[in-house]
Amino acid sequence: MKYLEEFRNPEVGRRLLDEIRTMVTRPWSIMEVCGGQTHTIIRHGIDQLLPPGVELIHGPGCPVCVTPLEVIDKALAIAARPGVIFCSFGDMLRVPGTDRDLFRVRSEGGDVRVVYSPLDALAIARDNPDREVVFFGIGFETTAPPNAMTVYQARRLGIRNFSLLVSHVRVPPAIEAIMRSPDCRVQGFLAAGHVCSVMGVDEYPDLAERYRVPIVVTGFEPLDILEGIRRTIHQLERGEHTVDNAYARAVRAEGNPAAKAMLADVFEVTDRAWRGIGVIPDSGWRLSARYRDQDAEYRFDVTGIATLEPAECRSGEVLQGLLKPNECAAFGTTCTPRNPLGATMVSSEGACAAYYLYRRLDAVAGAPQEATPVV
Repeated sequence: MKYLEEFRNPEVGRRLLDEIRTMVTRPWSIMEVCGGQTHTIIRHGIDQLLPPGVELIHGPGCPVCVTPLEVIDKALAIAARPGVIFCSFGDMLRVPGTDRDLFRVRSEGGDVRVVYSPLDALAIARDNPDREVVFFGIGFETTAPPNAMTVYQARRLGIRNFSLLVSHVRVPPAIEAIMRSPDCRVQGFLAAGHVCSVMGVDEYPDLAERYRVPIVVTGFEPLDILEGIRRTIHQLERGEHTVDNAYARAVRAEGNPAAKAMLADVFEVTDRAWRGIGVIPDSGWRLSARYRDQDAEYRFDVTGIATLEPAECRSGEVLQGLLKPNECAAFGTTCTPRNPLGATMVSSEGACAAYYLYRRLDAVAGAPQEATPVV
């Protein structure tokens, strides 16, 4: 299959690993920003195949995981209301709020439906004009354009019973927040290729220059990851800090102009809270004033919600790259995919879920392990 099998070629993977081993002269710490990249790394044992001292730090690149607890609780409150059809992608249903999740709301009689596109939710609104239909719009720059388009379409078609509960976040401000942290150990970044395919790379050169870190735009297959690591280490060893596009087959420097125009029309930049991290300035989107009447938060006036994170959950430290999932005492014991304490264990892109799924249950961070060289 084009752009799949050829990016899983074991022989090419061995050559890339050999080249990385040859160029490394000192320890380096590199953060992959995307949760999809994290799952590729853990599934194929890439972190275990790298030379000693080269550490991959898992970043806050899981959109489900960083959706703040307050927004989850607002979703639960809206979904439980009579006359509401609450639509969401499936991986949000088990994300824990303060005292329940969307599965519990559904079991208690709430009309909670799994959809595969925001346009599915819009179709439900069109077919149920006597019901309020809400779509849970979460994610990074990748999922924001289709959600923006759906709000635009609802306005254009006169579908007034459709609204969006928004929790969209932006990657560049998160990178800046990580670099400004006094505990930061990150020396280079693998940027998420799908985000850059939408937004381009214009926001990254300033970050690379100000914080003196290489940023390499990277894809999601094993060889994509290895090539991104190779290019990052090449810069680190030479003392360079530029933006390098290693995913040119999907990413253009200017991004997707049509998607960016839709975002600019429907959304406006705002401060946004990230679960387990806190408020990051200018790191999110909300519906612009023109579309404010389609904002579910305003339509249903969900305010005054008190939230409480489980004290034993350390997912915030995992999201900041300060802790590996298997260093948390609750990991795999009181916190499992069936009974998660935090979203990093339940999301399909969460680091804790990756460690659990691929059986990194008892590993000690930094300790050598046997790895299956799938790449």
